[in-house]
Amino acid sequence: MEEKVSVGLLGLGVVGSGVIHLIEDHQEKLAHQLGCKVEVDKVLVRNIEKARNIDVDQSLLTTNPDDVLENPNIDLVIEVMGGIDHTKEYILKAFSNKKHVVSANKDLVAVHGPELQAAAVKNNCDFYYEASVAGGIPILRGINEGLSSDHIQKIMGIVNGTTNYILTKMDEEGVSYEDALADAQQLGFAEADPTSDVEGLDAARKMAILGRLAFSTPVDLQDVEVEGIHGIELKDLRYAAQLGYTMKLIGFANFFDHELEVSVEPTLLAKNHPLASVKNEYNAVYVYGEAVGETMFYGPGAGSLPTATAILSDVIAAIKAMRLGVSGKQLNDMQFPKTLRPKEKQHGQYYVRLCVEDKTGVFSEISSIFHEQDISFQRILQTPVDEKDSAEIVLVTHDTPYSHFEEVLNQLKSFDAVNEIKSYYKVEGDA
Repeated sequence: MEEKVSVGLLGLGVVGSGVIHLIEDHQEKLAHQLGCKVEVDKVLVRNIEKARNIDVDQSLLTTNPDDVLENPNIDLVIEVMGGIDHTKEYILKAFSNKKHVVSANKDLVAVHGPELQAAAVKNNCDFYYEASVAGGIPILRGINEGLSSDHIQKIMGIVNGTTNYILTKMDEEGVSYEDALADAQQLGFAEADPTSDVEGLDAARKMAILGRLAFSTPVDLQDVEVEGIHGIELKDLRYAAQLGYTMKLIGFANFFDHELEVSVEPTLLAKNHPLASVKNEYNAVYVYGEAVGETMFYGPGAGSLPTATAILSDVIAAIKAMRLGVSGKQLNDMQFPKTLRPKEKQHGQYYVRLCVEDKTGVFSEISSIFHEQDISFQRILQTPVDEKDSAEIVLVTHDTPYSHFEEVLNQLKSFDAVNEIKSYYKVEGDA
């Protein structure tokens, strides 16, 4: 039996530092689980002289990727450098040199995951990426192992901590989107350029990974319909609270009758929904299986040590496979071909806020437009606004085909008495 397994790191930022910290701190546990030590042999960095928040032996650091990828002593590569193109080439080179790979790179896995998995299998290697979705929450392992015997039909997730922090701040403290974003940036929950988070792209990448794994169908990033939280007004959150809802950026992945529907969008959740109580930077993923019913995974969605914990769990799985001689045996083929659910078959409840002329008969005419599309109302609010002779109407529909709701929106846009469609959002749960 080998006395140690050597690993190499690509990257030594916040997460990479956490990985080294856990490897050093958990040697007894690793030895107990694996029967050997785990040691860091080399670490790829951009600048060896850079000051770091972890004390690392300078002899381990290198700026040459081949010191990791071509190193005969290294059995497993941990990728925590981020990026897509260069990183993909590094990982492919690691596989060609018969090295297993653990990655936390959601961007890379969302775009090139199937190709990298195929390359791993071809080279009798393993490719793990638990940390690419929801940080320290073991959602991929939960789906891939814990729920592997079930038919998963639906996934809903709060999978971006930045947007959840912003919306919690707006909802509970009544601050504007701009102020909540600035606060998130000051606390380190949001990047200086928060576009990927607030426009929903980060969440979309994670939902593509989740959908691919849960449904065994080739979900691509471009299959995900995306809408971010930029432009959400406090007024909508106040109306939502009056109606018994709270606002969250929700990733949806549904698979019914072998038809796929994946989206990321701001959603009004009934306050009794399991995801409604997930606040601040925390993540949660709700999974509905045909047999198991409802399950939910909750925890920190980012951070150095939570993410490093997920990475180290993958490292343990990879080393166990190495020592049992079953590396490279992961299934790679998708079970089902991809068929996207057409718009006319998509349905849901919807919230819509209208600014209308405040005069007799307007609401009756608006109701007729909905009635023509066979859409009924679950909740109705009507309030005057500051503008002279104007009022706001807030409607929550019953479940309806999206194509019918879309037709209503088109008719409302051309209806003279409607000054503006202020907003509309999907609704989940009965408030």
